[in-house]
Parts: sequence; structure tokens; C-alpha cells
Amino acid sequence: MENSSMVTDFILLGMTDNPQLGVLLFAVFLIVYIVTVLGNLGLVILIRVSPCLHTPMYFFLSNLSLLDVCFSSITIPKTLANLLFKLQAVSFLGCMTQMGLFIIFASAECNLLASMAYDRYTAICHPLLYYVTMSRVRCFLLVAGCYFGGLVNMVSVTTSIIRLSFCQPHVIPHFFCDIPPLLALACSDPWVTQVLVIGCGGFTLVTSIVVILVSYMSVLMTILGIPSTSGKQKAFSTCASHVATVGLYYGTTMYTYLQPSQRGSQAGNQMVSVFYTMVIPMINPLIYSLRNQEVKVALWKVLNQSP
Repeated sequence: MENSSMVTDFILLGMTDNPQLGVLLFAVFLIVYIVTVLGNLGLVILIRVSPCLHTPMYFFLSNLSLLDVCFSSITIPKTLANLLFKLQAVSFLGCMTQMGLFIIFASAECNLLASMAYDRYTAICHPLLYYVTMSRVRCFLLVAGCYFGGLVNMVSVTTSIIRLSFCQPHVIPHFFCDIPPLLALACSDPWVTQVLVIGCGGFTLVTSIVVILVSYMSVLMTILGIPSTSGKQKAFSTCASHVATVGLYYGTTMYTYLQPSQRGSQAGNQMVSVFYTMVIPMINPLIYSLRNQEVKVALWKVLNQSP
């Protein structure tokens, strides 16, 4: 075990030492970031300016898009600077801030996906009470609760990690300050922190997954009872996009955070991290717009109104 010392900064090794590969990755990730920001903010603006999209479902979807922009902005800009300019050093405060914000937004997204499942359950299983149940105040409280849950997780985990001592050299074999590689650097026993990470992450994942499973089991039973084929197809189409997003997001996050000891290879762990921090936020607007007739119609109306 190497000596521990007062930590002032960390070194992020990033993804590659090869300059040519670094330039290529920089170009790819820059395009991904631009598409992510434009796609998600474009969807938020479309929902805002289209009266036909002023429903609880699209209120949650606009918040998901904002979360995806924040999610990407925490990690990608620093990764781009590392790849192009080799700005690998990050202060201890900067690292903890990046990790803390990441925990807030990651937890909030889990909670928001569960809220969206509950919204679909209410719309399909109890359509006559939908706008009463999913009132403006309730929707606002659900979104606020999503962020509050993320804040609780952030305070719990970050406070525990700050108390650890870290071994020299303070090198993180990752492209951002993520929890598993930070725990791997700890000189002091990280067992309590690992239990806390699994506890907070597991509670968030399990509770949201239970809500999603119960909601969609009820939705499925209701859809199977619809006599017309067109009615079934319409009901399925409103849920398909959300199910795809849930599967992608939960699969990658469970792989990473329910095994904080980093059992996988460094390359494999980084690839999974790239997927849920960069790829999923980029494709979410495509998933929800390409499979959603209401979004297509609203976009067509906005484009036709343009001079």
C-alpha cells in the first residue's frame, strides 16, 4: 500500500495516450455533445411552444431532456479538454463537485423515469381521472421529489468519500471523477462508503424499478383488454419509447454502481460509462421523437409556421 497524503488534486488518465486516437475521439465526442445539447434543448423548446404538447407526459419529457443536457455537460467538456489539450489535472474540490452533481442528476433521472411510468399507468389505466390525478401541482411535486432524492444521495455519498484518505499517486484511470475509481484509490478502509453507495444506489434503483414494473404490468393488462387492434397499437406506441430508455439506462447504471469494486476491465468500464453518460442522452430525443406521432405533428406545425 502506497503512502497517503493530503489530496489537493487528481489526475484523470482519460481514454487514451495515443495523440492520433485522442484527436479522433475528440471529434466524435464533440459531435455527440453538440447533437445532445441541440436535440434535447430543441425538444424542450418544441414542447414549450406547442400547445398540443402541454400535457403531463411532455412535462416529464422536457425535464428528462434538461437532465440529459446537465448529465452530459458534467462529463463531456472536461473529457474534451483532456483529449485535445491534455488538461488531466482536476482539483480535489472540482472532482468532488463533478461527482456530486453527477450523483444528483443520475439519481434524479432514475426517479424521473419512474414518475414517467406512473404517468403512463394513470393515462392508460385510469384515463377519465388522468388530468385530475396528474395535476400541475402533483407533476411539479414529483419532479421536485426526483431532484430531492438525488440531493439526499449526493450528500450521503459525497460526505463519506470526502472523509477517506487517498493513496499516492492520485491518478484516476477514468475520464471523469466517478465513484468506483475513486474508491479504488482509497488508503483507508472504504467498506462503509461502499455499503453506503450500494445502499443509496440500490434503494434508488430498486424503488424506481418496482414502480416501473408495477406500472407497466398494469398497463399491459389494460392494453390486452382493449378490443380494437388500433387501440392496442396506440397504447403500445405511447409506452415503447419509455421502455427503451428505461432498459438502456438501468442496465448500464446497475452494471457500474452495484459493483463499486470495479471488477470489470478498465476499457470495459469506460465503455459502459461512455454509453450512459454520452450515448443515452444523445439518443433519448431521437427515441421519443421518431416513435411519437404527436411530436412529429407538433414539429411539422412549427416548421410550417416558420417564415
